Amino acid sequence: MVILILGLVLFFAVHSVAMVNPAWRDRMVGKLGPLTWKGLYALVAIGGLALIVVGYSQARLDPTILYTPPLWTRHLTFLLLVPVFPLLLAAYLPGHIRSATKHPMLVATKIWALAHLISNGTLADVLLFGSFLIWALADRISLKRRSPSALPGLPTSAWNDLIAVVGGLALYVLFLFGGHAWLIGMPLISGR
Repeated sequence: MVILILGLVLFFAVHSVAMVNPAWRDRMVGKLGPLTWKGLYALVAIGGLALIVVGYSQARLDPTILYTPPLWTRHLTFLLLVPVFPLLLAAYLPGHIRSATKHPMLVATKIWALAHLISNGTLADVLLFGSFLIWALADRISLKRRSPSALPGLPTSAWNDLIAVVGGLALYVLFLFGGHAWLIGMPLISGR
């Protein structure tokens, strides 16, 4: 469990710099240069993510059960996760979805985390998904207080919404039928 917690601390520490101390972040970018800052940021984030994966995998071997969700919560989770991939794509494809949600990646993260908390009740699940949910809520609140930064990207288009929805739903289907098992090691829908 220690490895999981260390991974979460590293991952969220680097992802929280702009929300906790944007002036320090800007000074560091100015001092190190944007490429060096992004490289260091990526190294810490990837290191944290790797520790999360290892720590979560180890915790699943000897789980501490906090609550046992009823079977129907799995079906609710599948339903709640339908918009997650389209929202993730909408974060990079400006259109009406991105305008309506303002921060589609944070909305996707909150839905993903809440959906997993509904149907998973081990201590590792609560630490992992609860941390992501709390962080996404805190980041969304902090964005209301921060001045927006211009992000390079594609021009706004209704076609981007279509691509986000169709591509996101296709990714979701792929994840249901093998992607989750391949990436996470946990099959969602079996062939039987």
